[in-house]
Amino acid sequence: MKVLVQLNHPAHYHLYKNLIRILKDKGHDVLVTSRNKDVLEDLLSGTSHITLKSTRGKTLLQKIKQYSIKTKELMKIVDEFLPDITVGTAAELSVITRKKGIPSIFLAEDDANLNLPIFLVALTCYPFFSEIITPQVCYNSIWDKGSIKYNGYQKLAYLHPNYFTPDRNIIAKYLPVDKPYFIIRLSELNAYHDIGVKGISSEILIKLIAKLEKHGDIYISAEGKLDPQFEHFKIKINPSDMHHFLAFASIYMGDSQSMAIEAAMLGTPSIRFNDFVGKISVLEELEHKYELTTGIKSSDPEGLYKKIDSILALPDIKEEFQAKRRKMLSDKIDLTAFMVWFVENYPQSKKIMKQNPDYQYNFR
Repeated sequence: MKVLVQLNHPAHYHLYKNLIRILKDKGHDVLVTSRNKDVLEDLLSGTSHITLKSTRGKTLLQKIKQYSIKTKELMKIVDEFLPDITVGTAAELSVITRKKGIPSIFLAEDDANLNLPIFLVALTCYPFFSEIITPQVCYNSIWDKGSIKYNGYQKLAYLHPNYFTPDRNIIAKYLPVDKPYFIIRLSELNAYHDIGVKGISSEILIKLIAKLEKHGDIYISAEGKLDPQFEHFKIKINPSDMHHFLAFASIYMGDSQSMAIEAAMLGTPSIRFNDFVGKISVLEELEHKYELTTGIKSSDPEGLYKKIDSILALPDIKEEFQAKRRKMLSDKIDLTAFMVWFVENYPQSKKIMKQNPDYQYNFR
């Protein structure tokens, strides 16, 4: 088969990297295209791919103009490669493949009705993708009935034990492995879906540092520019090593949804502090069914400090959360193995899943 995989964000690299590798190992011709977003190009180092030149506009007029440019650029690649099937999230990809009659797959993990910006994005591309594949707990609004649902999470595509084993030797390159440490993630919260959302302020960060430095080292991962007073806490590691770093942390806390889920997948206590709390189905399940993460709204900083204290008071933090992780893993499927099967056998795989959704449990 000829498979085109479109990556728009560093998170997409992790989501699809094992799918890409396995399909290539099985003899399929896989073309990877990407946008130059954050550390995506660094992550793709060593992977054959095409970097698209078009950029994202800031104003509405610029966005409309760039969308036209991006569509033409990607259309040319599709016309030259002629894929049998595509995987990706770009709105322009969905329109191109629908026009060309090429099956297209979109893996989503956000509830389509989370907020207006996300619903509008779904409205512009969901109708044009052949298949929308999401975790069972996600609600896809008017597209929910036609979606393919699986019992798992996107982050397990790369953090499932079948693909990832935390390695202390990697961490030892950067810091003492025999000393507890904490990770604080600061997001810019300036994406289209972050409008009106608040997270960790400088005032709260100062209090967090004062509380945590008595118990171990503190490392800050910042999406944007970090205030100079916190610069000496900044993580200085290879982005590809971040998940090892996260796996051995005593606690993760931050205003990022993605890293909060990743920490939960790895059995690291996870605290998210922002105004998405109570709204995201995947995180709600991880919190209330598996107790692997805790959400606290930005209006309750005292609740954040109290939750940290309660975790620090546990006699064996890591073992308690590893036990919770094992319970979660026993319930969930191996998403990458499922996706390899789904892509290779499409459209028959769609018929099988519609007739017998439990077929997915062949992929553990």
